[in-house]
Amino acid sequence: MENNNTKDPEVLSLEHAKDPTFEEALAQTKFGLFNYLLIAVSGTILTAVLLETLGISYVVAVAECDLGLSTQQKGVLGAVAFAGVIISSHLWGFLADTRGRRRVIVPTLFAAFAATVASSLMTNFWAMAACRFMTGFFISGSSATIFAYLGEYHTSQYGSRSIMGASAVFGLGGLLLPGVAFVVINQTWQVTIPFVEIVYRPWRLFLVVCGLPSLFSAIALLGVPESPKFVFSQGNSKEAIETIKWMHRMNVGKKEAPLEIQRIVASSDEGQLSTESNSMWEQIWQQTAPLFRGSYIKRTTIVCILQFGSSLAAQGMYMFFPGILNQMAQAQDAGIHRTTVCQVVYAHRNSTEQSDYQQNCSQTLDLSTYGFSFILEAIYTVGFALIGVIINVVGRLSILVFVFTCCAIAGLLVIFVNIPLLAIWFYLILLLCGFCTNVVGAITVDLYPTNLRAMAVCISMMVGRLGSVVGANLLGFLLDSQCELTFAIPGTFLLVCGVLSFFIPGITAGRRPKEEEKVAAASNE
Repeated sequence: MENNNTKDPEVLSLEHAKDPTFEEALAQTKFGLFNYLLIAVSGTILTAVLLETLGISYVVAVAECDLGLSTQQKGVLGAVAFAGVIISSHLWGFLADTRGRRRVIVPTLFAAFAATVASSLMTNFWAMAACRFMTGFFISGSSATIFAYLGEYHTSQYGSRSIMGASAVFGLGGLLLPGVAFVVINQTWQVTIPFVEIVYRPWRLFLVVCGLPSLFSAIALLGVPESPKFVFSQGNSKEAIETIKWMHRMNVGKKEAPLEIQRIVASSDEGQLSTESNSMWEQIWQQTAPLFRGSYIKRTTIVCILQFGSSLAAQGMYMFFPGILNQMAQAQDAGIHRTTVCQVVYAHRNSTEQSDYQQNCSQTLDLSTYGFSFILEAIYTVGFALIGVIINVVGRLSILVFVFTCCAIAGLLVIFVNIPLLAIWFYLILLLCGFCTNVVGAITVDLYPTNLRAMAVCISMMVGRLGSVVGANLLGFLLDSQCELTFAIPGTFLLVCGVLSFFIPGITAGRRPKEEEKVAAASNE
C-alpha cells in the first residue's frame, strides 16, 4: 500500500505520554447533560424499533376485514418486518462501519417513518406486506447501529451502563405499546377518504403513532455530531477533538474552562478503516470476513447464537401470547380450573375443527390482552433499570446466566403446570429473556475494535431477528399438533445459551478482550 506511512499529523504514537489517548480524552468530558440526552434519544430509537416491529400484532386482530386477511396472512404481516431487518442488517452494518453511524441512523429513521405512514394507507394484504417489509428494512439501520453509536460516546467505565440506561428508556417506552393500542384502537370512529376509497379507522392511526418515535429521534439526532471514536478511527482526529470539546461544553457549561486538547494518541484498539477505492462488494467482504477468522470467529459465533436464542423465545413466542391467553381465559370461564396450556390449545383446536362459525371482524381488542401486555412491559421497564444499576457490580455474565436459566426453566414448566394462572406467569417469564438481547448487544460492542464494531453488532442482531422469524413460523407450525415441543424448543435452547455465556471472551473480567486489539487492521487484508 502506497500510503502506509501517511498519518494524520494529529495522531501520534504512544511515546507522547503527555498527549491523552482517545479514552482519556473522552473521560475529560465528564458524564453530564449530553450523556443523559443521548441515552434518552437512543432509548427512544430502541422503542421505535419495538413499536415498528411488534405494533402490527395489535393491528392484524382488528384489520382483517379492511385488508381481507386470512390467518396465514396475519402471520406473514407479523413476521415480514423482521424479514426486512434480516435482509438489510448486513448492508447497514457495512455502511455504518465505512460511512458513519449517524449517516446511517438518521436517514433510515426518516425512511422507516415514511414506510409506516404509507402502510397505514394500504387497502390490501400485498401492499401492506410490502410496506411493512420496507419498514423493517429501514428500521434495521438504527436498531443495531445505535448500540455502537451510543457506546462510542462513552468510556469503558460507562459504556455498558449507558447502553442499559437506553434499554431502561426502551422498557419505559415499551409501556406505550399496550397503552397507545388501548387508547387508539379501542375506538369506533371512522373517516372515509374521498377519491382513494380508504376507510380510515383507529388501527391506521395507531400505525402512524407507532412510527412517531422514529421521526422524533431522527429530528433530535440532526443536532448531534458523528461518533468521535468513529471519525478518530478514520484518522480525522481534528473532528474527534472538536466533538469531544463540544461534549465537554454541553456537560459542564461555564463551570469549567474549555478543554485544551491539541492531540490524541492513537490507542492500539482503534483499528484504522480502509480508504482503498475497492468496489462496494469487496469492501463488504473486507468488513465481514474478519468477523469469522482467527480469534473473532469464536466470539461472533457465540453472540449470534445468544441473540438467536433470546429472540426465538422473547419475540417468537410473543406472537402467540395474546391468543393463548384468550384461550386460557375462555377455559376458566367455562369452569375448567385444572388444565395445562397445551390441553387448552388442543381443546381449542378440536372445537375449531368441529365448528363452521365465521369469525366476526372486531374493531376492538379484549382488555385482558392489554393487561398482560402492560404487565410484561412494566417488568421490562423495571428490569432494564435494575440491570443498568447493577451490571457493573454483579457483572454481565451473572446477568446472562441468571436470565437465560430462569427463562428456560419457566418455559419448560409451562408444559407441566396445570394451574392456569401459574402457567400464564411462567409463560410471561419465558418472554423476559429479551433482557439478554440488549446485554449481549452491550457485550458485542466491547468484543470488537471500532472498524468492525457496527458490522459485528448488525450481524448478531440480524441473526437475532432470524430467530424471531424462525421462532414465529416454527411455533406456528407446531403449536396445534405438538404443543409441548413448542415450549420445549425455546426452553432447551435457552439452557444452551446460559452455558455458552461462560465462553464469551473476557466476560469474567468485565472488559474488552485484548488479544485481538493489535490485529484489527491486519484482519481486513
